[in-house]
Amino acid sequence: MKISTKGRYGTRAVLDLAIRWGQGPVQLKDIAEKQKISLQYLEHLMRPLIAAGLVRSLRGVHGGFWLAKSPEEIKLSEVVSALVGSISPVGCVDDPTICDSSQHCVAHDVWNEVAKAAGEVLDSLTLQDLVVRQKEKEQTVKAMYYI
Repeated sequence: MKISTKGRYGTRAVLDLAIRWGQGPVQLKDIAEKQKISLQYLEHLMRPLIAAGLVRSLRGVHGGFWLAKSPEEIKLSEVVSALVGSISPVGCVDDPTICDSSQHCVAHDVWNEVAKAAGEVLDSLTLQDLVVRQKEKEQTVKAMYYI
């Protein structure tokens, strides 16, 4: 299974909003600069996140984007689902009728297990969990010394 660029970049953008939770609207140009993502691409990524009710926006001088709910209330699975849809490695996991072999195919069973495991991992993590992990990672990097 491979998460698309849309899923990876969108997750980074939402994580950026989670890190800045409670600080008011964040301008996309700030996220684009920090995350090294094209501003135009970020604009494209925000639409499905807004439609899914995960992100809100406000136009104008003091506008920007912010999470619609606290980072503790947003699961990573919601973000990925809004951005990329299904995380199933093959189409027959979501719709067994597209393959005549689904009912007696052992590979189908394996792909189903892969999708279930990935879903459980994404469901078990909130944006707050990612914020904590990100801050820990930043502390580890800052603590490294180079000679």
